Amino acid sequence: MNFFDQLQTETEQQRAELFSAPIIAHALKGDVTTDDYIAFLSQAYHHVKHTVPLLMATGSRLPEDLEWLRVAVGEYIEEETGHQEWVLNDIAACGANKEQVRRSKPNLATEVMVSYAYDTVHRINPLGFFGMVHVLEGTSVSLADNAANNIRSALSLPKDAFSYLYSHGSLDQDHVEFFKGLMNRIDRPEDQAQIIHSTRVFYKLYGDIFRSLRS
Repeated sequence: MNFFDQLQTETEQQRAELFSAPIIAHALKGDVTTDDYIAFLSQAYHHVKHTVPLLMATGSRLPEDLEWLRVAVGEYIEEETGHQEWVLNDIAACGANKEQVRRSKPNLATEVMVSYAYDTVHRINPLGFFGMVHVLEGTSVSLADNAANNIRSALSLPKDAFSYLYSHGSLDQDHVEFFKGLMNRIDRPEDQAQIIHSTRVFYKLYGDIFRSLRS
């Protein structure tokens, strides 16, 4: 079994637990309010804005023998730069004040996930960050298009309120294939174990963000 398939298999339970978050089921049925959607986008802003800094930190801490992975991190940085502004523009298209969101504080669940990501990169093993990449990209590809279409239909919001979700839906399949290729080149058991562990944790923490949206 290649490592990507092993990663999928060994984190299947945690993935299922994330998908069991009630608001995900509601979103897929279009059973959400505009406030729900803005709350989701607001927390997305608070973690998406850290994607590039985290990628930079990861690349800076990779050992010389993983230079090929540092090159890939550079590609990720180029792809992900500015995505937090897409989220803010979606918020504005919903009729909310994007600058107020920019100045706001994240929910505790979001803050904890971001903190865990930085701690993993700086204190434990930078390859653990790929657990976050796997969780966020994999979840988005699985859910984004359907959720966006159903929420848009239910709330009669304009298409330009969904640039973040649509960009991370089925159109993002190439990113998943790219990630799969990278993971299948990771051959050190300690790095594989760290990525699996971090993925399990990120599924839990990302699920907590969804559960925090309706208190």
